[in-house]
Amino acid sequence: MSSQHRYKRHLYVSISLISMVAAAPIRAQTNAQAPSPAAADQDLPEGQVADIVVTGFRAALNNALNQKRNETAAIDSIVAEDIGKFPDSNLAESMQRIPGVALSRGDGGEGRNISVRGLGAQFTRVRINGMEGVSQVSGSDIRGGVATGRSFDFVTFPTEIFSALSVRKTMSADVEEGSLGATVDLRAPRPFDQKKDFVLSGTARGIYNDIKKDVDPRLSAIVSKKFGDTFGILGSVAYSKRRIDEYAYSAVDVVPTYVYGQAAPNGAPNAGVIFPFCTPVGYSYNGAATTSPVPGYAQPNAVAIGADANNCSAGNPRTGTAAAYDYIMSRTGVSGRPGGGVFLPRLPRPVKSSQDQQRLAGTLTLQWKPSDNTDISLDGLYSRFKVDRLDAYFDARSFGRAISNNGQPLTSVREIEVDDNGSLIHGLFDGVDLRSEMQQERFTSEYRQANLNFDHRFSDKVRLFGLVGINESRLDVDRLQVAVDSNDTRDWSIDFRDNPDIPKIGYGIDTTNPALFRYGPPLTNGDQQGQLSNFIRRNVILSKTFELNGEWEAAHGFTVVAGGQYRTNRYTARERQLGTTTPLTLPAGVSIADFTYTTNGIGKNLDGQLQDFVSVDPIKFRNAVGLDDYAYCSIECARGTYGGVDEKYKSGYLMVRFDTKDVLPFGLRGDAGVRYVHTDLDTYGPITTAAPAGSTYSSRFVISEVSRSYEDWLPAVNLALDITPELIARFSAARVMSRPSYGQLIPAGSANLVIQTASFSNPFLDPIRANTIDAALEWYFAPGSLVSLGYFYKNIETYIQALPQLVPFQDIGLPLSLLTGTQLRPTDLFSVQRNVNTPGGPLRGFEVNVQLPFRFLPGALSNFGALGNFTRVRSNITYLLGNGRTRVAPLVGLSGETASGTLYYEDSKFSIRSTVNYRSPFLTAVPSGSVDADASVNASSIFVDASASYNLTENIKLIAEVSNITNETNRLTADTVRQDPLYTAYFGRTYALAINFQL
Repeated sequence: MSSQHRYKRHLYVSISLISMVAAAPIRAQTNAQAPSPAAADQDLPEGQVADIVVTGFRAALNNALNQKRNETAAIDSIVAEDIGKFPDSNLAESMQRIPGVALSRGDGGEGRNISVRGLGAQFTRVRINGMEGVSQVSGSDIRGGVATGRSFDFVTFPTEIFSALSVRKTMSADVEEGSLGATVDLRAPRPFDQKKDFVLSGTARGIYNDIKKDVDPRLSAIVSKKFGDTFGILGSVAYSKRRIDEYAYSAVDVVPTYVYGQAAPNGAPNAGVIFPFCTPVGYSYNGAATTSPVPGYAQPNAVAIGADANNCSAGNPRTGTAAAYDYIMSRTGVSGRPGGGVFLPRLPRPVKSSQDQQRLAGTLTLQWKPSDNTDISLDGLYSRFKVDRLDAYFDARSFGRAISNNGQPLTSVREIEVDDNGSLIHGLFDGVDLRSEMQQERFTSEYRQANLNFDHRFSDKVRLFGLVGINESRLDVDRLQVAVDSNDTRDWSIDFRDNPDIPKIGYGIDTTNPALFRYGPPLTNGDQQGQLSNFIRRNVILSKTFELNGEWEAAHGFTVVAGGQYRTNRYTARERQLGTTTPLTLPAGVSIADFTYTTNGIGKNLDGQLQDFVSVDPIKFRNAVGLDDYAYCSIECARGTYGGVDEKYKSGYLMVRFDTKDVLPFGLRGDAGVRYVHTDLDTYGPITTAAPAGSTYSSRFVISEVSRSYEDWLPAVNLALDITPELIARFSAARVMSRPSYGQLIPAGSANLVIQTASFSNPFLDPIRANTIDAALEWYFAPGSLVSLGYFYKNIETYIQALPQLVPFQDIGLPLSLLTGTQLRPTDLFSVQRNVNTPGGPLRGFEVNVQLPFRFLPGALSNFGALGNFTRVRSNITYLLGNGRTRVAPLVGLSGETASGTLYYEDSKFSIRSTVNYRSPFLTAVPSGSVDADASVNASSIFVDASASYNLTENIKLIAEVSNITNETNRLTADTVRQDPLYTAYFGRTYALAINFQL
């Protein structure tokens, strides 16, 4: 981030808070007729206090605080300010105000998922109306690609269809297993939650982003009707459309120069030494004349590339300088290899991501309460999140390609400079291959759920309750990637001196001229002329739950609770890909200009550092090449995937709830019990093998099946000691477990021949298990007020990570037939990652929470209030680095510090609030997957949001909102020491104006 951007961010934070303070006197003058709570008390006879009816944001805070106070477990809640009016535009963003909760943002800066007390989204379970659910989305590769896990993406659901959420940080025996971090409960409103017999509420928003500069609609409505005292029906619907532009610089990876270099052949001078670039004319190393690539070098198909004493390849002269080359070879770095101390971005490129989002959701609830002892409800919920995203990239791809692809070893280096850690400062190169890459992805995420909840009290001592439910999460993805190339360009430069996050890149050509680019099959000498890939994928998660619970009050203040649950989860993944991934010759009469356009706005939105460029139009391309007539395949060609996971959970629990306030001199509340769960697991997945003779394709999938089972005993205890009516001490202890993601369990192995990587999953992975302890002290010193301090400790017994290793292709277990038609040799090294269980380690931390309405201040100042929390977490996880090496580092996804602060003002007509959220840096991968880099890191962030509302009448309210006031970026870096820029994205500020009505 530049110093100018930091200054602007601090300025915006100050302005947002000062504006709120300034608003109070203004509102006090315009609403003098609305007495403050303190003034209302003064008008009453001595000794009497007014019954103050609190509404809006302050009421929502009070309700949530009362719920927290009465719980025995550590639970924080957020409730709607009114029907259809959640405090924030996104559920995940709402939870930032809860201590220990940190937000991860997705496309356009919208909240996507959460981590709780340092534990990422994969460790957080989400229940909707009491039933566990998983929502799936797809994203750009930098944000995780197609979902294959158990995490919940909150972006798929609008807030308007929910009335409350709670975050359970400690476990009880009656709560089903699966969470290591927290269990989040989302609850849709029901008819008998409403005070009136008939309620109708609607909200219309217009949303504007200062990058896209379009106004998008967001609409919602809720209607509720009670028929007498026994039956009610409630329905809700929400629709939004959003258009997003996001600009970024991406390096994809940062690697030392020797990774894609060329080793001098046996018998040649300096045999075995890796030379990263094309050597200059007459170059000497270690006192011996050295030429790389060697004159006459030929690819595995025996076609010479045209290397000689003066040329790196045909038409690509050796223009490098000995000074630059010697500078690189003198930097050995941690590997000890020449060139190992110079790190270059693998695919330095600007990115423009544009997408159209449509979100539609609704609920329908039928509720029957024939008496105070019986409550039966049928809840239905539907959500559809539809996205059409177009990503445009402009790569300097030579730095990420070996000689088999005529990459980095054919590039000449004329100038280069790095800092003491090896991070690139600036460089000038010739013979650089450029690629304009388009990725169009259209995906639809649908979620359906229906569940029957029943609760009947047979007497004052006996109660029976439970649920039966089914839900389905379905993700359909269609991703097309097309690229056009311009090879061996000269005068390519990269310079980080003006901006450490976004370099200035010069390309040496007119990047907007389509005549300079080629598309077609690769040449026999290894030159590529574009890229083509397309996959169509469907992921489905089908869950069924039957749960029955019973309560028996054995004695006054002591209740025995027992129950059982039977659940099934079925995950299926089906993906088909194009039968050919080799670009075909363009039809007669078709040129590059016929299916390209110019991507613009790059320089304007990336500090003027990068340039606009020619891009492929997906619709024009499909029509130009007749892509709809291409064949797709899966099992028969060993492309895509064909796998699944079937899980069956049988669990039961026994628990005692107690409250000693009427038995002992002190009030001790709590629960203690144990839960038993037996898990049956059936998995199947694709393993690549050589195809039989005469097959159309050289390889095919063989489906591998693995079955296993395991069991867990999970004790839990929660205690709440009412030291005084205002002071509560809490203690909790539990054993918890979290299951591996579905993608990790499918028995599968595959390789990416373009970037020379391979990955293998592991159906024998054990769950992540931990023992936890929590303690807290809470002081409710005034109405609506709280100061609390909490401590938590988790001993994580085992963890799951991808173990990276550099392995020759011939040793990774995949058939050599995969190399047919490529320039790769069986001895070429591949970066292989396998999922394994690792030792884990401890996690500990504390959190501070303050909630303070300023009711003690005079006049209008009493309408102010503040919320604030701070969490500090530390962990020591043992990671495997390969070759017997280990490293102790923080847990992936854990921010050492998170904080949130909200200042608000609210009276009978006007409300305004501003929230600042801080998240410190966190690791995104350990090991990073990059050579000689210890980790990849998401940089720290500060997001500032604000909203205001004004009641025009009793039934009509105006609302104004702004998010990301400071125009914060999303930044990723490689290596904790070097902190090389990996990804920096701008998504702008978002403004909204809305009108809400209620009847």
